[in-house]
Amino acid sequence: MKSQDIRSKFLSFFEEKKHTIVPSAPMVLKDDPTLMFINAGMAPFKEYFLGNAVPKSNRIADTQKCLRVSGKHNDLEEVGYDTYHHTLFEMLGNWSFGDYFKKEAIAWAWELLTEEFGVDKDILYVTVFEGDKEDGLGMDTEAYELWKQFVPEDRILMGNKKDNFWEMGDQGPCGPCSEIHVDIRSAAEKAKIAGKDLVNMDHPQVVEIWNLVFMQYNRKANGSLESLPDKHIDTGMGFERLCMVLQGKQSNYDTDVFTPIIREIEAITHKEYGKDEKTDIAIRVISDHVRAVAFAIADGQLPSNTGAGYVIRRILRRAVRYGFTFLDKKEPFIYRLVEVLAQKMGHAFPEIKSQKQIVENVIKEEENSFLRTLEQGLVLLNRIVEETKGDTVSGEKAFELYDTYGFPIDLTALILNEKGLKLDQEGFKVQLEKQKTRSRAASEMSTDDWTILYDDADEEFVGYDTLTANVKITRYRKVVSKKDGEMYQLVFNITPFYPEGGGQVGDKGYIEAANGDVTYILDTKKENNVIIHFAKELPEDVNGTFKAIVDDEERARTEANHSATHLLHQALREILGTHVEQKGSAVQSKSLRFDFSHFSKLTDEELRDVENFVNARIEGKLPLEEKRNIPKEEAIAEGAMSLFGEKYGDTVRAIRFGQSIELCGGTHVKNTSDIWHFKIVSEGAVAAGIRRIEAITHDAAKEFYFDNNQAYFEMKALLNNAQEPVKALQNLQDENAGLKKQIEALLKDKAKNVKGELKSELTEVNGVQFLAKQLDLDAAGIKDVAFELGGEVDNLFLLLAAENDGKALLSCYISKNLVADKGLNAGQVVRDLGKYIQGGGGGQPFFATAGGKNPAGIQEALEKAKDFIA
Repeated sequence: MKSQDIRSKFLSFFEEKKHTIVPSAPMVLKDDPTLMFINAGMAPFKEYFLGNAVPKSNRIADTQKCLRVSGKHNDLEEVGYDTYHHTLFEMLGNWSFGDYFKKEAIAWAWELLTEEFGVDKDILYVTVFEGDKEDGLGMDTEAYELWKQFVPEDRILMGNKKDNFWEMGDQGPCGPCSEIHVDIRSAAEKAKIAGKDLVNMDHPQVVEIWNLVFMQYNRKANGSLESLPDKHIDTGMGFERLCMVLQGKQSNYDTDVFTPIIREIEAITHKEYGKDEKTDIAIRVISDHVRAVAFAIADGQLPSNTGAGYVIRRILRRAVRYGFTFLDKKEPFIYRLVEVLAQKMGHAFPEIKSQKQIVENVIKEEENSFLRTLEQGLVLLNRIVEETKGDTVSGEKAFELYDTYGFPIDLTALILNEKGLKLDQEGFKVQLEKQKTRSRAASEMSTDDWTILYDDADEEFVGYDTLTANVKITRYRKVVSKKDGEMYQLVFNITPFYPEGGGQVGDKGYIEAANGDVTYILDTKKENNVIIHFAKELPEDVNGTFKAIVDDEERARTEANHSATHLLHQALREILGTHVEQKGSAVQSKSLRFDFSHFSKLTDEELRDVENFVNARIEGKLPLEEKRNIPKEEAIAEGAMSLFGEKYGDTVRAIRFGQSIELCGGTHVKNTSDIWHFKIVSEGAVAAGIRRIEAITHDAAKEFYFDNNQAYFEMKALLNNAQEPVKALQNLQDENAGLKKQIEALLKDKAKNVKGELKSELTEVNGVQFLAKQLDLDAAGIKDVAFELGGEVDNLFLLLAAENDGKALLSCYISKNLVADKGLNAGQVVRDLGKYIQGGGGGQPFFATAGGKNPAGIQEALEKAKDFIA
């Protein structure tokens, strides 16, 4: 059975069981501070389990893209070495929110596997939660009795808390679970050892295939459990593992989920899969990682140096590294696999087809960048090897190479081994652990349980219509972090505060008690469908009624910038073409940032056209036309633009200014004239095929023109109030250029005179013509002198120094025959002597320069120069 058919059969089965089939949510999470990526099928439904929202259906089924490479669920280092862990994987799931429970979940799982898919009952084992004394929980006898209807008791195994009690996190909904495991070993292997003895023992052919979670408890901050008001079902079946079983394979990578990608890797690299273990691991790593990276980019997450972007960059670089080391690929090639991926998975996940070009461009640029890093790292590693005394390279040095330059530690170890050297692995681990400890300390946060004051499930947002409201606090909790210290999170029954989302920052302001006491709201965010207000302290009477007041000036500036992004999007599509799509935005009170797909830098004329387009609509005083809670299909039919990577509900909010229509939950000006003016301050590349415009509006634009106007008059005054200041400045520049040429000519003449003096000062040291001297010349003059003298004198070792504008300069010239015969290296000389001037540099073996900020160290550097030839 082909993988597409397996996926379809699963969804059809649960559709017949009256489940609503929903599409996969974007893998990259934007409104959940506890997760970077969806790492389990239940993540998109957290708000339902927590009771913060009502699902459109009590029964749902889907296939969800998941990514596990960070945090608690970290499979990255296993990927490629075994045949059943993946970074990106599909989780087939069926869900019940307060509807059916264990009886139906168990019966349907057995029916689907054994009757619909035809899996042999004799190769299946199930596990049941054995209980846990610490939590005061007994064995899950209900699940045990239900399984006995289908499975012999010797195939029902007890599982401990680690394996058979599923938790969403340190706090929140949780419950016992039953796992279904499959034993696909040969008959001969089964005769040697029973499958039940290999369950949960990391055997590659005895693996978990489906987990049925019975969500019935809530874990509190103190670790205790309380029963949830409703019981839920949360199941997850690994699609890749199911394909392995149904296609009669012994490895996920032998299924048609991966074989088209593997065939393409073989064709590109001229390596054959299945012949050599190291080659096989590399091919598995690449075929897995390209899926994770491609779908993350398609969902809107670009590789970067922080957060979720860093995780994606790390995955891709791991793939590049394996191709570089084991497949001998020294040029980009992983981007070429996206075409196969789009063909294979485009039907189930259309975003990979529609975003294919962007995904290819970004991956190719990242590959090029990391290959340059590897090349640079090899040079740095060679230098470390040269400086190493003995046969062991310092773990601290290797960590610096890893941490500062991104050079993989396993590649370092491999190269050192080839050179007959060892790596101080323990020293490296110590440095790595120190870094992890610093990172953990920086992000460590403790969160108390919610203190419930009022039971109000609505928590209505009224901030589209008003900036003030009379509110009550329905619940609060304390959170403590190293970054922010002690904070309180407050939830109101209604709120005018807009929570951060859709690129727009959260509102600030305050709440005022009846006695006039004020509590400042420092930020507003949304977590699991709940609007949370951040404050440094609690009001004295948390049960009172408060007047909530949003900072109207901040909101007005932010709204101007947000509305301007909509007009900017329209302008870019009109001027550059409809290929332009929004790829991200950041809207705050001081400025706006807009990322979009485009293949080249915008010309000055294009930037001017974009500005004029937006400002024409500002001057046109276009009124805001807003439609709330309309069906998504209706809004799209009216021309509204939706953004890839955004999660939309069945009903949406549509924002229109003239011909600009977008789906948007943010706040906006009532009329485009409120934006005042739009000014682009920068345009540049973010990644291949992705550009970024930064711009200002409103008060920031006024300040911009005021500052520029002031600078203009100050400049004009310096030019003696010239009637044509631009022409006067050009004349000044021309005059300056002429004077520079005269100075350069004078310095060249001076250098020629200096050459004769230096030649007479040379001394012979061990057969080398040596001189170390400070000169009153600039860098170009010193270089001219060095090369002219080098052309006339053999066996020359010259170290020249200068002080210019309070900075030190060292230049070293070594005759090429000395470089070859004595192994001297000018680059190494200036690097070593650079420490005396508190600087560094480099260059070629026969000529190199170093700059530093400590001219006082020049004399000591000159004195040490002779050591290189002594």
